[in-house]
Amino acid sequence: MTSEPGAGWDRRSPRLHVLREGDRTVPATEALGTPPAVYGERVVARDGGWWRRWDPYRSKLAAALVRGYRGPVPRPSERWLYLGAATGTTASHLADLVGPEGSVYAVEFSLRPFVRLLRLAERYPNLFPLLADARRPESYAGLVPQVDGVYADVAQPDQAGIARDNAALFLETGGTLLLVLKLSSIRRDLSPAELESRAMDELRPLRPLSTPVALEPFHRQHRFLAARLTAPEEPRPSAPTRRWRGRAARAR
Repeated sequence: MTSEPGAGWDRRSPRLHVLREGDRTVPATEALGTPPAVYGERVVARDGGWWRRWDPYRSKLAAALVRGYRGPVPRPSERWLYLGAATGTTASHLADLVGPEGSVYAVEFSLRPFVRLLRLAERYPNLFPLLADARRPESYAGLVPQVDGVYADVAQPDQAGIARDNAALFLETGGTLLLVLKLSSIRRDLSPAELESRAMDELRPLRPLSTPVALEPFHRQHRFLAARLTAPEEPRPSAPTRRWRGRAARAR
């Protein structure tokens, strides 16, 4: 497995790399946490550091990159809010991308995956787990500052609305929303094109940055899209910017 400069992924973040496996390329992130692997991914030593293979079958953002997504990704020193972090597979790669000066606030509602997320945070000092419901962003407004990006992967019928409401509360003007749409969780009586169009409408006033990217064959009935908050339509509630004390919290 060797690096392949110039394939495009590595130009969007200094902590995002390209690895070649036979006749194909896959993304990799520069590891912030130390080996062993987080979820069984291959870890490669290079240039005095470690690169973690980013499995597109395990991460929808990795799948989007492989399928042709060319929009923004988390960058060093940024702060991101992750909705639906589960056990932390993709969240760990986001933590790699933002680096030691950045932070990832990872919201997960289910207790069992949250316990594993807590263990992962012991290896990633910039990963802050929150046991909370992404449908109630006001419940963790005191724990999350204004952020540069929101990553949303919640399998709910109102997933676009959940992403929009969190962006309205936490996202800086000019910030990025990365949204994973699980089409089968929205409605089964509409075509993928109709569901994509409805999701785009629900995201307003965020401005789409890309057309939805189909994630097959890695993730069936999933679409990936990016949007940007250009300017709020009205004053937004401000989330406290004080430093969060603690490694994890339950939002009430």
